[in-house]
Amino acid sequence: MNTKANIVISSLDAERLERLIDALPVSAHAIGEKLEEELARAEIVEPRGMPPTVVTMNSTVRFKVDSSKEEFTMTLVYPKDVDVANNKISILAPVGSAMLGLAQGAELEWPKPGFGTLKVHIEEVTYQPERAGDYHR
Repeated sequence: MNTKANIVISSLDAERLERLIDALPVSAHAIGEKLEEELARAEIVEPRGMPPTVVTMNSTVRFKVDSSKEEFTMTLVYPKDVDVANNKISILAPVGSAMLGLAQGAELEWPKPGFGTLKVHIEEVTYQPERAGDYHR
């Protein structure tokens, strides 16, 4: 039984992510496979048809940790734009590929420092390029 949430990805993001996967070195094969699995199960829509509460590339998302109610914000970016100091997480990170295509209200497992995971809830997509009319970012 597949218990993963339904995901929606824009055709522009899907195309760019396929190119990214194709360019990955052999040493990153497992990372590319995980991202390919996400793309394969996604509903692909045109950027202008993207629901406004879905996490797309370059979206900024506010999360809440279920156990502590602590909130934090992250922006999902391509590897070249990663900036940990400014909370920009790569699509190639396990959590990055897990959040792509999810909508407000969804939950996901977030790795804890050391070991284990936290359950986090997507509270709000505070910025989504498609919602802002930025279709070619």
